[in-house]
Amino acid sequence: MPDSVEAASRGQHEAVSFAARAHRHQLRKDGETPYVAHVFRVCLVLRHVFGIDDQQTLMAAALHDTIEDTTTDFDDLEERFGREVAAWAATLSKDTRLPEDERERDYIAKVDRAPWQVKVCKLADLFDNLMDSHSLKPEQKAKSLKRYRQYLDALGKDVPAEARAAYEMVERLYTEMLTGDI
Repeated sequence: MPDSVEAASRGQHEAVSFAARAHRHQLRKDGETPYVAHVFRVCLVLRHVFGIDDQQTLMAAALHDTIEDTTTDFDDLEERFGREVAAWAATLSKDTRLPEDERERDYIAKVDRAPWQVKVCKLADLFDNLMDSHSLKPEQKAKSLKRYRQYLDALGKDVPAEARAAYEMVERLYTEMLTGDI
């Protein structure tokens, strides 16, 4: 445990600030919401909904879209946040060089093999995307729900104990979204 409050909070503070700068010109699919709102909400879900307070996991959550959606690369993250956080953020990134179907298979396989910290970050990402799906057009929403089902199926095969409650919560939210109960 760090010796000071500052030391205990520094990494998360820097990761959130880094993500805010990296995503500064991006918007969500609604064309109005700054993209970084998603990143912040993923961190909030991880901490306040799922109860995860591990600083490195929260840092990875803040950085989860920087490699995929910005000019940031693994080396940038490793230099600033360490190898483990960079590896987790990389695992949460899709390889956009691949055709879509292959990219999704590759991504699902990576997340399936990932440590629990990556899995809870992905679950927080899914939680936020599900909550935000009301702004999608019906065909976009249907495509997204199908993809989210694939992610949940992969994550649900062998849910680590540390991710069990989070998985169950996202599974419930998914069912509510699918059936229109919310």
